[in-house]
Amino acid sequence: MARRRFSFSASSAPEEPQCALCERHVAHVTRHHLVPREEGGKHGPTADLCQPCHSSIHLLLPNRDLARRYATIEALRAAEELQTYLHWIRRSRVERISNRRKRRK
Repeated sequence: MARRRFSFSASSAPEEPQCALCERHVAHVTRHHLVPREEGGKHGPTADLCQPCHSSIHLLLPNRDLARRYATIEALRAAEELQTYLHWIRRSRVERISNRRKRRK
């Protein structure tokens, strides 16, 4: 009886998810509402972001600006407020940063 050989190609191996903003492959991603829920984006488009990118967006940009000026990934990538962060994170292997969001009152 002939033995079966199983070969796994790279395409059949599970890929790590990719952050839509920094484009790094990471272990986990979170869902970011491109228009914040508080600004009417509850059922709107979302993007998969790594935790450092997601936290940094909400730290550096107010929800009103996210809704009005940065409602696409391309607009977020071009945001002047995120350029230093994006330059740093793209070279980094950081998977998690402490949640630095401001406390809501």
